[in-house]
Amino acid sequence: MKFVDEAFIDVAAGDGGNGCASFRHEKYKEFGGPDGGDGGRGGHVYALADAGLNTLVDFRYTRRFEAERGEHGKGSDMFGVKGDDIILRMPVGTIISDAETGAVVCELLTPGEQVLIAKGGDGGFGNMHYKSSTNRAPRQKTPGWPGERKALKLELKVLADVGLLGMPNAGKSTLIAAISNARPKIADYPFTTLHPNLGVVRVGPEKSFVVADVPGLIEGASEGAGLGHQFLRHLQRTRLLLHLVDAAPFDETVDPVAQVRAIAAELKKFDPALYDKPRWLVLNKVDMLPADERDQRIKDIVRRLRYKGPVFQISALTREGCELLVQKVFEHIHNVHRSEQVPVDVDPRFGPSTTDE
Repeated sequence: MKFVDEAFIDVAAGDGGNGCASFRHEKYKEFGGPDGGDGGRGGHVYALADAGLNTLVDFRYTRRFEAERGEHGKGSDMFGVKGDDIILRMPVGTIISDAETGAVVCELLTPGEQVLIAKGGDGGFGNMHYKSSTNRAPRQKTPGWPGERKALKLELKVLADVGLLGMPNAGKSTLIAAISNARPKIADYPFTTLHPNLGVVRVGPEKSFVVADVPGLIEGASEGAGLGHQFLRHLQRTRLLLHLVDAAPFDETVDPVAQVRAIAAELKKFDPALYDKPRWLVLNKVDMLPADERDQRIKDIVRRLRYKGPVFQISALTREGCELLVQKVFEHIHNVHRSEQVPVDVDPRFGPSTTDE
């Protein structure tokens, strides 16, 4: 399936039905008078967060969505039937905003969450609505109100706990395949990954987290160079970034330290908040380093970077060091989840008793 993380659509809620002006006057029937019913409400347009979807491809080619209009009111006290609502299923993590002003309409962050994005018009009033003791034969009626019409922009930011970033061929796809259930394409040329991959990492029973692999970044990514600039937004909702570095590049002229600094600069240009997220240094492909040079090479990279955070040495190919990395990442994510939980105020009448009986 083609991955689509941005789409533009037009939605139109249904118009309300018109009210009816009618009078009942039948031979040998008493209680005649106005009996025109109100028009029906137009259909609403809803957005529903569907956990089974992971792309906006359904909205790439079908861009116009219209709800049904309400039925007109009729005589004999008959109100119009309301128009059918329509529900647009979207991936969890979709941001819906006004295409003209850029104002955010809503964000779908919880599976099963349903949000009204275009309200149907109310039905018009029939003349029965205006009947009173002083107005015995009203002839006025009102048309239905128009439904809302909006041009919307849909933007998908994948929901993941951990994001992998690094230069092309740093081994991100190999790592996500080694530690999760994701099976991305892996090859020996740059930009193998063309769209984000999500994988669930299972640490133990009822212990897991979600990791996202985005296309490799290069210098100038924040201005549009390479592919990663299209997907940097997918890292904005992560709680932790793992910066993968090729510790043993084939080209001896490539400096891993310069690559790390270049990507850090791109993150800062794109979004300072993304740059300020916790970012761990993961030195990959250490199995390619001679055993007697490995520790010194790692120490030299860390010293030149003046990096003070956690450093991990792994080989995604042989899975060396991956288990320790997964355990530490889960501990960090678990602590973040606990700190984000809002404490619940306990009513002192129902809380634990502090008096001795």
